[in-house]
Amino acid sequence: MTQVSKTARARGIGLGIIGSGRIGTLRARLAAGHPAVTSIAVSDLDPANAEKLAELVNGHSHGDDNLAVIEDPEVTAVIVSTSEGEHLAPMLAAIERGKPVLVEKPIALTVREADQVLDALKRVDGDLHVGYSRRYKERYQIAKEQVVKGRLGTLTGGAARVFNSRSQALAMLKRNPHATPVVDALTYYVDLMNWLFEGRKLVEIYARGQTGVLKDAGYDAPDVSYSVLTYDDGAVVNLGVSYALPEKYPALGHAARVEVLGTGGVMILDDDHTDQLMYSETGVPHVYLPDHVVNLVFLQSGTPGDWALGEFWGPIANETRAWLDHLATGRPCTLATPQDARATLEATLAIEHSMRIGMPVTLPLRAG
Repeated sequence: MTQVSKTARARGIGLGIIGSGRIGTLRARLAAGHPAVTSIAVSDLDPANAEKLAELVNGHSHGDDNLAVIEDPEVTAVIVSTSEGEHLAPMLAAIERGKPVLVEKPIALTVREADQVLDALKRVDGDLHVGYSRRYKERYQIAKEQVVKGRLGTLTGGAARVFNSRSQALAMLKRNPHATPVVDALTYYVDLMNWLFEGRKLVEIYARGQTGVLKDAGYDAPDVSYSVLTYDDGAVVNLGVSYALPEKYPALGHAARVEVLGTGGVMILDDDHTDQLMYSETGVPHVYLPDHVVNLVFLQSGTPGDWALGEFWGPIANETRAWLDHLATGRPCTLATPQDARATLEATLAIEHSMRIGMPVTLPLRAG
């Protein structure tokens, strides 16, 4: 058990929330209940959204100026929960001012931007973590424990695939055409495998994709993508994603399956939630899509987690609290480091590049 000093326990956190959308709002609500959080300031491109969230969490200030929140002397740590293409500026501003950052995945949309972040962190010895919340789903924490304890022997291979509905894919792509199912969703499982295979480096990626309904809707994104990732010790991993399932598919987020193979064992993690089935005449609201109701639903398939009896349960809650505990007490956490996030971004970009050219891609990629 990690021992923490009484002085460390007393350290307060003034939190700045940059971006007041779904995840920013959720993290702010979770942070408002954390004993170390003393104040919250909120910004959003839409000042009405910032005001609404500030009222919800009793924030001490709100507005549409990200820099004003980051520079607020009461703000000692920053959560960046803007859209994927808007992470860079607030991250750099917070890092330059010496404030720890939690940024939603991906760290950036290009390797060049990710390297800007790493360079900034190195200059000031900064503190940044990236929200790959699959790590904080209990089954994956437990899986990591088995790997750490050596119960699978030497890892030799693995596989993961994730399904979701086309309704969520179209919402993602409308928000940001570059946030494809590979970049926005499969990225979680690239990170997960890199975490489980920690200590190895990816050296080659080969991928194929097939277009269909997403292309017909006007987006340059495949309906189905499969890839083979090879590590420097020869271990191989197969990853697949399809965000083109029917509009009313019962999952409210990721429906996944993960397998890990080793010289001394195997883990098979069924994360589809098909064992938790409910049909409701009134319908169940989709966790990500306003006004999208599903009658047949896989319970607990919402990727962030679920509200139940006034509390939020699940990966985002676990991850947010772990990061706040880390800031308040120095307690170690297993959130993705910026180096982890850069490696994951590079792999997802390589998957997309391999699909475009129809050939294997060797890592590292050129910055771009």
